[in-house]
Amino acid sequence: MAARATFIFHAIFLTSFQLLLTYHVSSAARGLWKYIAPNVGISAMHMQLLHNDRVVMYDRTNFGPSNISLPNGNCRDNPNDVVSKLDCTAHSIEYDVVMNTVRPLTVQSNTWCSSGSVRPDGVLVQTGGDRDGELKARTFSPCDNNQCDWVEINNGLTKRRWYASNHILPDGKQIVIGGQAQFNYEFFPKTTNPNVVALPFLAETHDRGQENNLYPFVFMNTDGNLFIFANNRAILLDYVKNTVVKTFPAIPRGDPRNYPSTGSAVLLPLKNLEADIIETEVLVCGGAPKGSYNLAFRKKTFVKALDTCARIKINDAKPQWTVENMPHARVMGDMILLPNGDVLIINGGSFGTAAWELGREPVLAPDLYHPENPVNSRFESLRPTTIPRMYHSAAILLRDGRVLVGGSNPHAFYNFTGVLFPTELSLEAFSPVYLQREFSDLRPKIITPKPQSTIKYGMNLKLKFTVAGEVNTPVKVTMVFPTFTTHSFSMNQRLLVLDNVKFTRKGKSPTYEVQVRTPKSANIAWPGYYMIFVVNQNIPSEGVWVRLQ
Repeated sequence: MAARATFIFHAIFLTSFQLLLTYHVSSAARGLWKYIAPNVGISAMHMQLLHNDRVVMYDRTNFGPSNISLPNGNCRDNPNDVVSKLDCTAHSIEYDVVMNTVRPLTVQSNTWCSSGSVRPDGVLVQTGGDRDGELKARTFSPCDNNQCDWVEINNGLTKRRWYASNHILPDGKQIVIGGQAQFNYEFFPKTTNPNVVALPFLAETHDRGQENNLYPFVFMNTDGNLFIFANNRAILLDYVKNTVVKTFPAIPRGDPRNYPSTGSAVLLPLKNLEADIIETEVLVCGGAPKGSYNLAFRKKTFVKALDTCARIKINDAKPQWTVENMPHARVMGDMILLPNGDVLIINGGSFGTAAWELGREPVLAPDLYHPENPVNSRFESLRPTTIPRMYHSAAILLRDGRVLVGGSNPHAFYNFTGVLFPTELSLEAFSPVYLQREFSDLRPKIITPKPQSTIKYGMNLKLKFTVAGEVNTPVKVTMVFPTFTTHSFSMNQRLLVLDNVKFTRKGKSPTYEVQVRTPKSANIAWPGYYMIFVVNQNIPSEGVWVRLQ
């Protein structure tokens, strides 16, 4: 630290009375919104849930002060800041979900538009950023005593990683793919010499003057290869041999889906995990038509966003995209896998593109996608929020089944007045319909396994739970990996439906036991901390953290 200063730390402590006052009353109109924190000090550009139910959030470090002070009156030299060379404010926070409080964290270099994932031991690894942060890696080890903070690793990367995507690998390492002007990938920790491997696909999908291939959508297939989507098409990559093992067709019409024509994507829930070949589907939604970025940036003409989703079975012999229409055109939306297997599409705008000042007409209503329904009956619109969440917003699933929503800062600096969409420092929580009171009798409560239990690959796992009301079989058990979310993409997002082995009722009490089979390999589910849920009649329990190893 360069100096110490007298600075007021504005911690956010909301009482239950305050929460009651800010509760958005809803009818049975498909979900509830709750305004849970008016000001957490930063705009939540990046989010990661950790296995102690705390969420690490961060912004960037070179655009002036935030609204929350560094701890203990600390300051740091910040020569790259265009506003102040001495910065006494925090640009990262830890949000305690249970206590609804925040504490400031310290980052020493610029984390702007970076990427990350959680290691098998639960440590958050963040990579890249801009300027003095572009070659950095940083780690954050969860703690319960409020003493943990960011640790920076100089030259943790070989190439500048800005707008890259990360994915955790079966061996616990991370692959870091792409970024601005980077048509390659590397590993963290560094594993080879040289550590950078060319990926021509990223050059092929680069639109000159617009890019449209940043923050590529990356998912691990159940064979261990990586599905990589950029712009409007995808490949299946054997990253060990650096070989493209399958090339997928472009989505019909060929419109771009990646930054700055930002759509979103999920790997749909994986099920029948004991099968030799597991059906694996990717869903890509939203984005902006070809040329939208240039029209918005150069002419201030804002084109209507895409209102389509495209779905593909990547393990088919001849995979083809199936295109569906969403209720809303949407760019900069987030896609979140819910514990019951539905997909929530939330945030964003209906005109323009990502990037500063280029989005228009916020989409306030989330949409819900039911992947098991027939085509043309999969979507429904949910209750809208009142707060626009445009560029640099984020959303993640919490263990209690709510979706945490924050961020939105489409400006070069924090700007709260005189603009279309003021910088948002608030947090909201969206409660899907399954959390509504009328379903409380159907909601399971897990008794065992206990939180933080360790489970092994290929074992029979017994879950004991209670349900006050009726139980319909088969009861579903799902495992969800916590995501690193930024720029409308939730990295490492994965939901597994475990194969049922046996279901029993324990006597006359409302206690039940379901026995399921855990994933058989790290290609299906890499090691680490997962949230495990019991789902009865589409109503999930609160999750329990377990560690798969």
